[in-house]
Amino acid sequence: MKKLTKLAALLGSLTIMACNSQQVVVGDYATYPEYTKGDLGLTYSPTQSVIKLWAPDAQGVTLSVYAEGVGGEPIEQVAMTKGAKGTWKATLKGDRKGQFYTFAVTTLEGKTLAETPGVWPKAVGVNGLRAAIIDLADTNPEGWEGDKGPAVENFTDIIIYEMHHRDFSIAENSGITNKGKFLALTEQGTTTPEGLASGIDHLKELGITHVHILPSYDYGSIDEAHLDQNKYNWGYDPKNYNAPEGGYSTNPFEPTVRINEMKQMVKALHEAGIGVIMDVVYNHTFTNDGSNFSLTVPGYYYRQDEDGDYSNASGCGNETASERPMVRRYITESVKYWAEEYHIDGFRFDLMAIHDIETMNSVRAELDKINPGIFVYGEGWMAGGSPLPTEQQANKANGPKFPRVAVFSDDIRDGLRGEWMSAGTGGFASGVVGNRQKESIKFGIVGATEHPQIDYATVNYSNAPYANNPTEVINYVSCHDDECLRDKIHQTSSHLSAEQQKRIDLLAQTIVMTAQGVPFIFCGEELYRTKQNIRNTYNLPDEINRIDWSHKAKYNDVFTYYRELIRMRRTHPAFRMATTEQVADNLKFIDSPEGTVMYTINGAAVGDKWSQVLVIYNGSLSGVDMKFPEGGGWNIVCEDGKMQLDSPRTFNGTDFYVHGTSAIIAFRK
Repeated sequence: MKKLTKLAALLGSLTIMACNSQQVVVGDYATYPEYTKGDLGLTYSPTQSVIKLWAPDAQGVTLSVYAEGVGGEPIEQVAMTKGAKGTWKATLKGDRKGQFYTFAVTTLEGKTLAETPGVWPKAVGVNGLRAAIIDLADTNPEGWEGDKGPAVENFTDIIIYEMHHRDFSIAENSGITNKGKFLALTEQGTTTPEGLASGIDHLKELGITHVHILPSYDYGSIDEAHLDQNKYNWGYDPKNYNAPEGGYSTNPFEPTVRINEMKQMVKALHEAGIGVIMDVVYNHTFTNDGSNFSLTVPGYYYRQDEDGDYSNASGCGNETASERPMVRRYITESVKYWAEEYHIDGFRFDLMAIHDIETMNSVRAELDKINPGIFVYGEGWMAGGSPLPTEQQANKANGPKFPRVAVFSDDIRDGLRGEWMSAGTGGFASGVVGNRQKESIKFGIVGATEHPQIDYATVNYSNAPYANNPTEVINYVSCHDDECLRDKIHQTSSHLSAEQQKRIDLLAQTIVMTAQGVPFIFCGEELYRTKQNIRNTYNLPDEINRIDWSHKAKYNDVFTYYRELIRMRRTHPAFRMATTEQVADNLKFIDSPEGTVMYTINGAAVGDKWSQVLVIYNGSLSGVDMKFPEGGGWNIVCEDGKMQLDSPRTFNGTDFYVHGTSAIIAFRK
């Protein structure tokens, strides 16, 4: 697509339209007026439905009303009336609940674009082709008015569990009835064939605080009218940002069902003490010219490259232009809507660096007005080059410029497991014990903050801290992207025994769970999940992506270890300090042999009943003799790949043998 300014030039001169005495130059987006009222889309009442669209460079807009969400001819067509700040308005008299509508925009050049539900629909018909007229009050489950998520004092108190609806529940042995649906997370008392807890009861048993659910808004790659085909997709292909995905509902043809069932899911998780984080993908859309953005205000919502084509920092064919006022407003208002209407407790921004810093600060500020405990984080990178200047990008290096928004630490991830670009390269946990790996682990331990004992020049991908406080970094070793942890270990350590590979897994997650910052684990890793050594499974069958719930019995030692790690972290504030000053003052590294990291935490200073904490990681494959700090009276709760929180072993000496590929965690009272 070429710039609209080029199109205007071909017409002989810039095309100009008047909009309430403001001149809009088509393709000169700085002249497009910003509309600040919150009434775009549908305003429903039993006596009338008022529908507004922002399309400042349109010559005209036709509203078509339908009886069904797909098929059939319009039962009514209305020429919308031009209003203030580039808006168009139509009023449908009477109670229109249950009807659907689309817009057809005619450009100044006289071209009528394909029908679109617009960019603001909060309810849609099957496959999101038409906006639906509903009363949102009808979608609330019983007791919704009193629903709220868990209170969050410090973001470092959060433990994130990333999951996909189908992965979690689709397997035959999940014990869940509503497999692959929102309602799967409302079912209590489900079990594996071996009688162990599955589903939401499993999450409660594991002890995580928040679930991060892969995209749940309406996305484009799944045909909701033919769900019997069992197509799979992660959902990073947005279509309608403010309506739930119909494929996760029990009836995608009825607009209120998907909304009600998603709310039921949120409520059930909240009642279980678990917060809900939405994965949001405002950085690109499923299609280019055919997207709802392009069919409403052509060109405006996207960045263009020097040739006038779609720029592509997303790697998906386009990227949105968050720096433009109405795009920034759209992202901010959308996030606010999910927080208020669906009681969402957090947002994970896909390829967040594509967004500008001002937009992320706007999101944070608006959410703080609703609930300061809503957690916001994202990927501090992009997938390609962008016209957005580097200094404006919400990337990892610019983290200090958008406080209280966290970024993922690829430094600790690759330090632990090996480089993401090289499947066969291992990391600290698998026995690669170079200085870069060790320093990257230390950098993760201090939560990517300023600490006097870190050599930033040696850290994997960063030469300076990028978190104002440890609340602003996500520590993880794997996620839905790339290999899951078990598969990565297999690829880098296939020469080792199965038992040794399992020890690598436990050590890696021990470091994630004991590091300062916000820990994040991938769904099923507590069950020693495998994706059959396939890296990119975004559209592969359930057989590859699903959780095999028989693993809970088969690898119960792994599950128990993860559960106890989580319990320890939640019990002891020494592992979740909230400020840079606390970490710098109270966490001290001790010189240790190659392949090991050793440090102490002054627990008493942060209100921990463990007055002093000792942590040792041995990434080398062989054991090593080390010395405990002087004084004796240590109580060991983790050693040789086993957690023993309730029956610690007392140790009063100094000389100590640390087994290969394992951690030591000990405390003094």
